[in-house]
Amino acid sequence: MIGQKPTGRRFAVILLGLAIMHFAVRPLFAERLLVLAPDFLLLALLLYAIRARPGAAAVAGFLVGLLSDALHPLAFGSGMLAYMFVGFLAAWGKAVFFAENLAVTAAFLVAGAVLRDLLVILWGGHIRGAALGWQLLLWTPVNALATALVGVAVLLLFQRWIPGRLTA
Repeated sequence: MIGQKPTGRRFAVILLGLAIMHFAVRPLFAERLLVLAPDFLLLALLLYAIRARPGAAAVAGFLVGLLSDALHPLAFGSGMLAYMFVGFLAAWGKAVFFAENLAVTAAFLVAGAVLRDLLVILWGGHIRGAALGWQLLLWTPVNALATALVGVAVLLLFQRWIPGRLTA
């Protein structure tokens, strides 16, 4: 940590704060708004991944997925694989999609959330029948939009603390 820029430490604090909010605030969203709850862990992973190399982002995704799966052991392993895959693709995709634009970043967050949910549902195999259709057609896009809205708010509130430029 010697010689690290203050921006890097501040960015780490933001990521840690998002991880804490996932376990402290997200359940409150789910209680009050049915199943509408932004995924703060995924948001932290995506914010890190678009600023990291694909290998580091995949490892971060694996660790985030392990943490997520430890709390939801119904389909243990599907979250780890999904987060790892999304982290890798987010880091790789930054070369294709420039993450400095707010609208592109919001779309990127929505795509990451939808992909992660799709992979967890398909690899986990714990949702079937009509519930699968409702999840994929209604709740996954709604939660992805909620995650993107929170992500945009975080980016706007802490743009001085997050590495990289952000343009409208």
